[in-house]
Amino acid sequence: MRVLVLNPGSSSLKFHLRDTTAPSPAVGILASGQVDWPPEDRSTPDRLNAAFEEMDGTMKGLGSVHPEAIGHRVVHGGPRFTTPVRVTADVIAAIEGLSALAPLHNPASVACIDAAAKRWPGLPQVAVFDTAFHRSIPEFAARYAIPEDAYRAHPVRRYGFHGISVEMACSDAAEFLDVALLSAIVAHVGNGASVTAVRNGLSVDTSMGMTPMEGLVMGTRSGDLDPAVVLLLQQEGATANDVDHLLNHQSGFLAIAGSADMRKVEEAAGNGEPRARLAIDMAAYRLAKYIASYSMVVGRPDALVFTGGVGENSALFRARVVAWLGPLGLGLDEDLNTSVQKGTRKISTINSAFPVLVVPSDEERSIAESTAALLAMPPMEG
Repeated sequence: MRVLVLNPGSSSLKFHLRDTTAPSPAVGILASGQVDWPPEDRSTPDRLNAAFEEMDGTMKGLGSVHPEAIGHRVVHGGPRFTTPVRVTADVIAAIEGLSALAPLHNPASVACIDAAAKRWPGLPQVAVFDTAFHRSIPEFAARYAIPEDAYRAHPVRRYGFHGISVEMACSDAAEFLDVALLSAIVAHVGNGASVTAVRNGLSVDTSMGMTPMEGLVMGTRSGDLDPAVVLLLQQEGATANDVDHLLNHQSGFLAIAGSADMRKVEEAAGNGEPRARLAIDMAAYRLAKYIASYSMVVGRPDALVFTGGVGENSALFRARVVAWLGPLGLGLDEDLNTSVQKGTRKISTINSAFPVLVVPSDEERSIAESTAALLAMPPMEG
């Protein structure tokens, strides 16, 4: 099946036209592209129109090859969506209703679904959820220690995100290591960043929580902080929307280094800019702490896996993270870490306690395969 995959992130819209029957994932990519945008413009009609025009232009070169279905990455599925689903009016309303929990992503997904329905009327659309992979997190790891009535009244629990990327990275790492059920610590590091503890192929804990704001230092998101910071800001006159904007759009690397782009931050750090160095050190230290704690959760990891744009491409950041993990017995081979080799690869020393891998993120392949699999199923009776 030819599936057009729409993957709206916090800073871009990626699109792939994939043939799920192709003999290999690389051959299956018929067309692809990416439209970048500032976070405040991510779901505006002008930006979406520009993205869809670029998609049309890219696919025109394919002649009579057209999509047969559309698969969407949706970040937050809440407690309801634990598997891919066909898009209906009810599903759209539910995704939109979760926007407060993923304000950088869910509104963009709804806008993409609407725009795709207008551009390709009649094509089946499927929503694939980032939160679904984390449905296996046990209750003691998913709950927050708040009163029961607050927990029952609102969707207050750890959902986790980047699940599509993490699940695919685990599959590729397991194949690379020839392991049936992978146990690993998977760090998806990009503009958004999270780390997941995977035991026997299942997510058992992850750094992001009820929303994608919790956890690691990210491009524009704060990650972990004392909840009293929110109270202090509100006591000083900030509204809930003000605090949301500050922590989602004005924090992280942008706040510390002046840029959310890791490439620019690394360049500034290389030029001796102290704020850029501080931002990298803060982010690396935070991730290393999570990795160390998750090594206990996983037990005997088969690997530490780096994926996502920064995880795949920043040798400097990987080195800073692993430098903290000497007590776990991990070590990087400098030549392997800085190699420009593509594909899944090992970058650790021969004496490392367990392998450190770089696995390219391929969310689009996972979404295309999930879309085709769901549409191939016979409709449920009744």
